[in-house]
Amino acid sequence: MTDPAAPSLVLVTGPEEFLVERAVTGVVASARVSEPDLEVIRLESATYEAGALQMHASPSLFGGVKALVVTGLHEAPEELQADVLTLLAAPDPDVLLVVAHGGGMRGKKVLDAMKKAGARVIDCPAVKTDRDKTDFVMKEFAAARRKITSEGVRALVEAVGKDLRELASACSQLISDTEGTVDDAVVDTYHGGKVEATGFRVADATVAGQPGEALRLLRHAIASGVDPVPIVAVIASQLRQLIKVGSAGRGSSAQLAKSLGMAPWQVDKARRAVGHWSADGLAVAVQAIAAADHEVKGGGRDPVYAVERAILTIARARAAG
Repeated sequence: MTDPAAPSLVLVTGPEEFLVERAVTGVVASARVSEPDLEVIRLESATYEAGALQMHASPSLFGGVKALVVTGLHEAPEELQADVLTLLAAPDPDVLLVVAHGGGMRGKKVLDAMKKAGARVIDCPAVKTDRDKTDFVMKEFAAARRKITSEGVRALVEAVGKDLRELASACSQLISDTEGTVDDAVVDTYHGGKVEATGFRVADATVAGQPGEALRLLRHAIASGVDPVPIVAVIASQLRQLIKVGSAGRGSSAQLAKSLGMAPWQVDKARRAVGHWSADGLAVAVQAIAAADHEVKGGGRDPVYAVERAILTIARARAAG
C-alpha cells in the first residue's frame, strides 16, 4: 500500500455485530484516504467457493490496491481457512486483508497466524448489560469530545438502550444536534416519548411508592399505544436490581456495578430506594409483578387492570416496609 504506516492485515474479533460492521467500515474508510481508488471485495463464509480469495488477490490488469474483507471466519469452511492461510504465507503489499471473527474456536489457526504476522487487532466485545451500554455511551461522547452527565447517560440508556445500533444513532444525533453538556433534560427532549422511557417512568414511580403518579403515567402510556408487556418487564427489572444491591453488602458503586453486571448509576439509584423496603415487602412485590407478567402475556382477561393491580400492591408493600 502507498502509506507505509497503514496496516495490510486487520483482524476484527468479537460477537457484537454492530461494532464489527463499524470497525470494518472504519478500516476501509481509513485506507481510502491514501488510496481513493481502493477496490473493496467482500467474501462471506456462508457463500465462499474454494480459490476465490486467491483469485481476487491476484493483481488486476490495471493495478491498484485491493481490500479483501472476509466476514464470518468463526463459521468458515475449511476451504476458506486454508485460502486465508495461503495468502498470509505470501502477503501482497497491494492487498489489505480484513478478517472478521465472531468468537469461538473455529478458525483459531487463522487468528493465530494473523496475530503472528503482526495484524492490527480490533476487539468488538458484546454489549449486553446496562453497565456495558453506559460505558459505550460515555466512550461515544468522549470520542467526540463532548460531555454528558451521568443522569444524561442513564436517561439515554433507559430510553434507547435495547438496541446498540439505535443507541449509537441516538448518541450521534445528540452530539451533532446539541451544544454544551448533554443532561437528562436534553435527552428527554429527543427521546422522552419512547416506549422504554415511558416504562421506566412508570417503574420509577411504582418502586418509589407513588401509586397515583404511576397509574397516571400508565394510563397515559396505554392511551398512547404502549403495550403493557414492556412496562411490566421494566418494573420487574427494577425490583430485581433492588434485591441484588440490597443483598450485595458494602463496597463502592463501581465495585458493586462490576460484580452485579449493572451500571454505577443503577447501583446508586437502587441504594437510595432499597432503604425504604423490607425483605417481606420485596417478596410481595416480586410475586405481584410475576402475576402481572403472566396476565399481560395472555394469562388474564384484562392486561391493563393486571398492571394497575400490581402497581397498587407494590406501593402497599413498600409502605408496609
